[in-house]
Formats: sequence, structure tokens, C-alpha cells
Amino acid sequence: MQIQFLGQTDYTATWQAMKAWAAQPEAPDGLWICEHPPVFTLGLAGRREHVLAAGDIPVVRTDRGGQVTYHGPGQVVAYPLIDLKARGIYVKEYVFRLEQAALATLERFGVTGHRVAGAPGIYVRLDDPFGHEPLPQRPQRRALDSAAPAPDFTGLGKIAALGIKVAGQRAYHGLALNVAMDLSPYQRIDPCGYAGLQTVDIATIGVAVSWQEAAQELAEQLTRRLAI
Repeated sequence: MQIQFLGQTDYTATWQAMKAWAAQPEAPDGLWICEHPPVFTLGLAGRREHVLAAGDIPVVRTDRGGQVTYHGPGQVVAYPLIDLKARGIYVKEYVFRLEQAALATLERFGVTGHRVAGAPGIYVRLDDPFGHEPLPQRPQRRALDSAAPAPDFTGLGKIAALGIKVAGQRAYHGLALNVAMDLSPYQRIDPCGYAGLQTVDIATIGVAVSWQEAAQELAEQLTRRLAI
């Protein structure tokens, strides 16, 4: 899987390039690592009312799954472009592997990430981002066909978000890890559709990591977990 570090790229142009890749079955798999200028993006399920005050930040409705999120400088955005069928990966497993890559990246820098039942993405304890005690609201085995629980974000901040698109078994969009950002734009939205959900980055929990270090580590973790 070819890795490309694209630097700062326009969101819409990058999205269109991903769509063009997905439309070419012969195009090889790849991994694009970048950051974007400030932009709010609405997924397929996104409701405009979750954008509370866009102001001067553009809002782009896109074709990934999920609700509204923010991209901006200081965030590592990873876009795996992969043929899931060729790699023998089911969609749910793919999401799991993306989250595992984010968890391993955070662990590399001493931060303990967590999953929350019913809410894709990675979270940290605000009072102890380095502790290893399991969350009571972590995903746990439940009865077959039972509904997912309502997400409980008590004491947590979201540090990584994901949203994907699968077209003909070819997956694009991906994962965003907050490293050292201006987090104030998150106050203009309901992040991922949840009013009051706090968003954090690696810097605000007291860890000094450069964008380049985090980007390289995330790329390595994704490459390892998405190998055929």
C-alpha cells in the first residue's frame, strides 16, 4: 500500500480525488495522510441543525457516513483507499482496525484511548488520559439483535473521529486524529451529532507531539493493520 504525505490539502479537491480512485477498479490501494484548512463536513446522515454557527468556516456535505465534524490545521487526517474484498476485510472489521490504529498511535505517546458503546471513534478520560482502567461505558457483549446502547460520554473527550464510504467494496474517507489544533470551531457544532460532546487533542491533555510525528506513527499503525 503506497503511502503519500500530501501536506495541507483542500478538502473538496481531496474528496473528489478519492471518488475518482474508487471509480477505477484497477487503481492500486493507497494511504493518503494530510491536514485540511478549516472546514465543517456533513456526512450522509448529517443534519444541518447540528451546525450551530458556521461563521466563516465552509460547510461541505459529503458522502461519508456519520454526522458533522470539523477538520483543521493540527489534525492528522488519514485516508486509506483500499479494496476490502481483495484484503478479505468486512466493513465492521475495517472500522475496528481503523480504531485500533488510532488506539495504538495514542499508546505510542503515552495516552490511553477508549471506545464508547454506540459511538464510533476514540475517546480519552479527561481526568486521567494516561490511566488504563476500563470504561464502564465501553462496548460489551450484548444479546443477539439487541439495540446498541445510547452513548454515554460522561467524563470523556473525543480525540479521534472516523467516517467511511464503501462503494463496490472499495473504501475511502477514513480517520482524523486531533494532535494540536485550535479546538474552538468544535463549539460551533454538535460534534458527531451530540450536543455538548467535548473534543480534545493530544496537546490539551499535556503531551507534546508534532504533527509529523503523529502522522508518521498513524501511517505505520494503519499500514500494519490493513495489510493483506
